Amino acid sequence: MLLTREQLQERLIALHQASLELVKDVSLEHLLERIAAVACEQAGARYAALGVLNDEGKLVQFVSVGMTEEQMALIPHPPRGKGLVGELMNREEPLRVPVIQDHPRSVGFPVNHPHMVSFLGVPIRAGDVQLGQLYLTEKLNASEFTSDDEKIIQMLATYAAAAIQNVRMVEQMRERDLALTRRNVDMSLLNGIASTLTSSLELDEILNQTLALVMNYMKVEAGEIFLLAEDKVTLRMVLHRGQAAEAFWMRNQFPVGEGYIGMVAKTRKPMISARLEDDARFVREAIVKAGFHQIACIPLLSGENLMGVMSVAAKAKDAIDNRIVEMMAAVGTWAGLAIENARLHTDARRLAVLEERDRIGMDLHDGVIQSIYGLGLSLENALLSFNEDSIEAKRRVQSTIDGLNQVIRDLRAYILDLKPRQMGEAGLVGGIQRLVAEFKAHTSAEVQFTYTEKGLKNLPDVHSLALFHICQEALANAAKHAKAKNVHISLWRTKDRALMEIRDDGVGFDMENISVNIGHGLANMETRVRSAGGDVEISSHLNEGTTILAWVPRHARA
Repeated sequence: MLLTREQLQERLIALHQASLELVKDVSLEHLLERIAAVACEQAGARYAALGVLNDEGKLVQFVSVGMTEEQMALIPHPPRGKGLVGELMNREEPLRVPVIQDHPRSVGFPVNHPHMVSFLGVPIRAGDVQLGQLYLTEKLNASEFTSDDEKIIQMLATYAAAAIQNVRMVEQMRERDLALTRRNVDMSLLNGIASTLTSSLELDEILNQTLALVMNYMKVEAGEIFLLAEDKVTLRMVLHRGQAAEAFWMRNQFPVGEGYIGMVAKTRKPMISARLEDDARFVREAIVKAGFHQIACIPLLSGENLMGVMSVAAKAKDAIDNRIVEMMAAVGTWAGLAIENARLHTDARRLAVLEERDRIGMDLHDGVIQSIYGLGLSLENALLSFNEDSIEAKRRVQSTIDGLNQVIRDLRAYILDLKPRQMGEAGLVGGIQRLVAEFKAHTSAEVQFTYTEKGLKNLPDVHSLALFHICQEALANAAKHAKAKNVHISLWRTKDRALMEIRDDGVGFDMENISVNIGHGLANMETRVRSAGGDVEISSHLNEGTTILAWVPRHARA
């Protein structure tokens, strides 16, 4: 039966209104049901269905309208792409059949499927790509679907193609937005780890902050870190954070190869268990009893060297995905490097302490102790000469007293050098004046200090402190090593710089063969002044004294 002009116009208007609703929907499941329902309304069909194809042309989604949930539950399986469904998947044009059973491609219906006779199928296409198909069956009030029905459903299929593409684009955008959000979270973790690992060389701080960041990122209830002991075969827990501390500390040591901690250390690969209660490899029953269901362990590596193992435990049953494990593995590598750097830094500090002890012992032995030993011999000689020549004995005792006073002055000078003083509130000029006064009190050398105070009061503290420490080091060297009798200190300024020169008439030294002790002090001078943006020049010759010229900028660097 052909439609009248008025009927066709009404259907077109209804189709247009329905299509406007379709493009608003962003839920694919709901959209497919709505398209099928609109098709039923527009073609006057009892049943309608819509199949969606994937990129490989396989039927992956199928929704229908017209059947109750009870009817659908009785059908053993959804369409498999055979019969007329398969025929339509390989066509570009609609397929209209008066009697389904009479078509040569018909394969019948599954058990409990409603009886259907008339059929109208229209492919849903976007360009040369078929997105799916619309199936209509059982034309109401007629024996078969008409050509007008076919045209109307073709138009609906065009709208449906646009709507399906729109929904897929929205879903892709949501997936990309979710991926971007995850990436931002990942970057936040990595930035936090990088900030932590580069801002400290203290091992405890590195371990605490790293574990805290990982636990917060993974939203887990507990975490722990084991470090490899010096024997290279034992892993000992050094840190636990979160819940059930007693359960975790009950087993705080593992040999390499035993339990999850030991196996990760042996294989140097992450390990995850999503069901601890059923995992025979997990040997810490107390943790399972505390309510934990999952654990993830990663090695802490520095190159090829194993530093330890980090593990996090969760009470949730949702599986930890591979992306998070990959992030943890990256963190493990960074943390391993930081742990090794912290240990190297600790070793360097210990070595520095040992070197300083050696230097102090050598200075005391060669200087103060040797002097005391000589004074002891002098007293022994004085004791022997008391009965023979009392005048000579008194002279030797007095000489020994003078020597002891000199040793006391040497010790004071040495202690002064070991404990550098700060400038105090007197500023650079006042601080140097105090150094000069102390130097004169503890040595027999003469010191002259000339300066231009104008323009130096506003010198940045860091720059003033650098010059102060250089002056302190130079005076100590003049007393201990140069044996200088005269020292001259000059302090002045130019337009852009503050300069200081220290000259002594001591024994000097060979610049190409600097001793360990003197060289250490000179290196400190260079470090201090260059950290303030300045420089230092040192010149010395044997038996001709030493001159130190240092400068710093008058203004702080921008």
